[in-house]
Amino acid sequence: MSAGMEIAAIGLRAQQQALDTIASNVTNINTPTYKRSDLRFSELLVASPAAGGDGLAAVSLVTRPSVNQQGTLQATGNALDLAINGNGFIELMGSAGRTMLWRGGTLQIQEDGTLATSSGYQLKTAVTVPKGASNLTINPDGKVYATVGGISMPTQIGQINLVDVPGSAIVQRMDGGVYQVADGSQLSEAAPGEDNLGSLVQAEQEQSNVDLNTEMVNLLIAQRAYGASAQVVQAADQLYSLANSIRR
Repeated sequence: MSAGMEIAAIGLRAQQQALDTIASNVTNINTPTYKRSDLRFSELLVASPAAGGDGLAAVSLVTRPSVNQQGTLQATGNALDLAINGNGFIELMGSAGRTMLWRGGTLQIQEDGTLATSSGYQLKTAVTVPKGASNLTINPDGKVYATVGGISMPTQIGQINLVDVPGSAIVQRMDGGVYQVADGSQLSEAAPGEDNLGSLVQAEQEQSNVDLNTEMVNLLIAQRAYGASAQVVQAADQLYSLANSIRR
């Protein structure tokens, strides 16, 4: 493929992925705790002239969720709904010892009494609700209380801590509103409200951080860039057709 066609093809592929990322963001605008994704472009020299190549550049495309961008909180009235107001994630117990992270959502009480996400991931802090307990309360500082055995005074049954995620490069979005942490990542854990971490909010859910106006602006930019690359293809095709006609 000629240099002109190759450059245009790189541009078309890059902007097509940008359009796909924007479409995914808009689709999930009403998905609780969804974090919008950004497409990061970086230029790579795939064949330098010194090595006998033509010096063409390629584009590396990486999609990263904006995990540290807060969404608005909405009251639900459900005591098993939990949100984080501020920075931080709740650590979950993933399969095969993997570290999973959660920005909140709807909790469930499993058969053995342990608190877990609606997808079945148990909290790493292993909070267990005693059988027959009522009035489950989660304080902003992560302390979990319940009324146990008919005693009027609430009993503390556990503590939910938060972990800090320094950047989106170490997390990967998974199904069920959870994130998987890259191997070897160092996470700092503390109680909510400490070390610049946010607080827990019971009976509320964090909404998507997708802003429709921002996505529409990005959509227009990507469409125009895609159209410019398509025009390069058309111009190159016309030049090759002209060159072929002259040779004949």
